[in-house]
Amino acid sequence: MTWRTVKASELEGRRKLIAHELGARAIKLNRFDNDPGHAGKEHDERGSGHEEIYVAVAGSGTIVVDGEEVPLEPGTFVLVEPESTGQVIAGDDGLAYVTVGAVV
Repeated sequence: MTWRTVKASELEGRRKLIAHELGARAIKLNRFDNDPGHAGKEHDERGSGHEEIYVAVAGSGTIVVDGEEVPLEPGTFVLVEPESTGQVIAGDDGLAYVTVGAVV
């Protein structure tokens, strides 16, 4: 088969492993559905070597990159390099976002 689909609404949990569910081999793509005020784990990708792009799909919040707050809302794309630390914090209405990652 040359194409596959998955509906995020049919997957349980806050973190949805979209690329895994699709059977992707080279692409890392996850969706996160965060309740209002939820703060994700601060982390970097030094171990994996992944650079990541964060894309809000609903709601709003911020991503704190190396201590700097960057607005995260639909239409804004944020690239975080592997050596930078990042932490996503959902706003008052919650935040749904996807991350796309690849090895540099």
